[in-house]
Amino acid sequence: MRRRKNLAASIGGWSARHRWSALLIWIAFVAAATFLGSAVGTAEMKNYESSNGDSRLAEQILDGAAYKDVAREVVLVQSRTGTLTTGDPAFREAVMGVKSAVEATGQVENVRTPYDKEPSPVTPDRRTTLVQFDMKGDAGTAGDRIQPVLDAVAGVQRAHPDLRVEEAGGASADKLIGEAIDKDFVRAEQLSLPITIGILLAAFGALLAALVPVALAMTAIFSATGLLALTSQLLHVDSATSNVMLLIGLAVGVDYSLFYVMRQREERAKGRDKRRAIEIAAATSGRAVLISGITVIVAMAGMFLTGNGIFMGFAEGTILVVLTAVVGSLTALPALLSLIGDKIDARLIHGTVRTVTRGRVGWRRVLGVRGGESRFWGAIIGPVLRHPIVSVVLAGSLLVALAIPAFSLKTGAQTIDDLQGNYSIAETFKRIDKAFPGGNEPAVVVVKAADVTTPQFTASIEEFKKRALATGEANEPISVRINPDKTVAQIAIGIKGTGMDAVSEHAVHTLREKVIPATLPGAHVTGSTAGSMDFDEQLRRTIPLVFGFVLLLAFVLLLISFRSLVVAIKAILLNLLSVAAAYGVLVLVFQRGYGESLLGFTSTGMITNWLPLFLFVILFGLSMDYHVFILSRIREAYDRGMRTEDAIASGIKSTAAVVTSAALIMVAVFATFATLSLLTFMQMGIGLAAAILIDATIVRAVLLPATMKLLGDWNWYLPRWLNWLPQLSHGDHDDDGEGGDDGGDGVREDRVPALVG
Repeated sequence: MRRRKNLAASIGGWSARHRWSALLIWIAFVAAATFLGSAVGTAEMKNYESSNGDSRLAEQILDGAAYKDVAREVVLVQSRTGTLTTGDPAFREAVMGVKSAVEATGQVENVRTPYDKEPSPVTPDRRTTLVQFDMKGDAGTAGDRIQPVLDAVAGVQRAHPDLRVEEAGGASADKLIGEAIDKDFVRAEQLSLPITIGILLAAFGALLAALVPVALAMTAIFSATGLLALTSQLLHVDSATSNVMLLIGLAVGVDYSLFYVMRQREERAKGRDKRRAIEIAAATSGRAVLISGITVIVAMAGMFLTGNGIFMGFAEGTILVVLTAVVGSLTALPALLSLIGDKIDARLIHGTVRTVTRGRVGWRRVLGVRGGESRFWGAIIGPVLRHPIVSVVLAGSLLVALAIPAFSLKTGAQTIDDLQGNYSIAETFKRIDKAFPGGNEPAVVVVKAADVTTPQFTASIEEFKKRALATGEANEPISVRINPDKTVAQIAIGIKGTGMDAVSEHAVHTLREKVIPATLPGAHVTGSTAGSMDFDEQLRRTIPLVFGFVLLLAFVLLLISFRSLVVAIKAILLNLLSVAAAYGVLVLVFQRGYGESLLGFTSTGMITNWLPLFLFVILFGLSMDYHVFILSRIREAYDRGMRTEDAIASGIKSTAAVVTSAALIMVAVFATFATLSLLTFMQMGIGLAAAILIDATIVRAVLLPATMKLLGDWNWYLPRWLNWLPQLSHGDHDDDGEGGDDGGDGVREDRVPALVG
């Protein structure tokens, strides 16, 4: 019976036969999406859209209150020796010198010193004070105009060496920190492409074969970025979404192309003609790309359930880039392969290496690949299949040992301590926070009324201040800002603690549960501490939903794709084990500090609070790439008549070179993020790189084949009551008489009776 071709095979076959049409459609799509996206522009989320709970309500009120967006700056003036105080002439001279210098730039207004009628804050010992002022103009561009002010403050510092005179604030941070971080990202992105191309050259030994995957990945990223601009009009996104899209788009785009191109070349090496090789690649690797792409999209969609704007924006962007990468792989790639033909194997690099080494070294020998199978992994898979119990125990024990530290994982919000490197402004922020606890990250109480300037309301605000200070958990400075139409009051109040510890959190609870109900009922609290608390609470409520959604839908997709209950369950368990091991690595490195000197960072003793969920979703999706690709090849061999053990060996060996190359690319690209200045991105890069490395080696090359060997034909167990599931093809079964007859339904008839019931 002739088997009906699968969807990927049909699309790939059409694209190969109508290559110019397929390529022109793809190019037109990429151009249109990019043009429309540039014309519309990406809509970034408002402040409240990234918040949750009570802090979100406060931010929503502030968003509609029409406050002037002001960039506030402070200059710390502090005695270095502890001998000078604000009452000394030298101290006063320095403070007034700061005021005169910054005013002379013409860039500031509303300058306040400790000697004014409404004084700026001074510590109880009178040895430290702040000069406060606002930048003129729009806060969004203040960083571009702050340099003359920074120079003026530096001049005062040179004139008063006995005092510490240092500036900090939103605009100066944007200038001194933001620019450095932007350069970090640019450097990481610039490193990613050469590294990717270099590994692809090693994998293929041919320039065209290395450039095609990169070209597909980049066009997918361009088009997805354009589409994001359109969809962001409905669901706004965080500015970091584009960085995440680049990371994921490059990884999956190159992976999908690798799967496809490697299979096409393998079939050509077997003597297939050009069109037939593309058809087989479409039916096999193309189908694996389709399944893994859908699984990745499902995993990313889990972030929508968090209810947090940043996660939802990440989901929006990553789904778009994975979707476009899948579409491009199924349409443009076979068309391009049909157009290029055997020129894709023009081995300029390969020939150079052979000439230099006098024929002793070639890329196939470097990779250990002979006839489409890896010698290196062949040497590993043999002992694994001969001793499956020992392999499972050893590999499983190693992963469990790595996962155990994950039980002590401690999360926290990003702080100034996340900034790694020699940034003097970071030290200034820390000195300000030490001198004026909570001053850098105050609690912000927001209250809305018909008129917040009435004597009665003003008295309520004063009572709030009095009671808040009386708790012993709040402190000066306290400032009140009224919006133009006098309907909203914004009260910034310092709180005890570091801003991210239990002391600060208790202070917020005290404000919300005791002080506000008694003085300003209906008010809401936001700020860094409150926002972090509300974010953590939102995650605690939604994490079970996200995990359940991702695991359940991934299970259903795998069950339908492979018609095996065992395969679906085992895939979920193996992926969870590799993610847990990655969490353990994060704890060991970034929480306990192992490897600080090697990686060049200082541990803060915790992992950024949004990272574990983000890593779970990303890693679970990306791990499925390899799992689906390998399992598809194993099932294809099994359906052709091989015994399960032989199918496992053949599937692992024939995919090992592709999986190794793909994993190396992912590990290398993710590892570049470990060079960034922000500890959060270092954690993300190391976590992703470690997880992919673990997944592509210990899990896929040892645990997967060993457990499949132990289970034997039970790998394909499907209960009789699930026989209604659709029967999907795992390959092109119209090959030249290869393999056994499977009855045309994709299931080995000689095995099924013993396995169903």
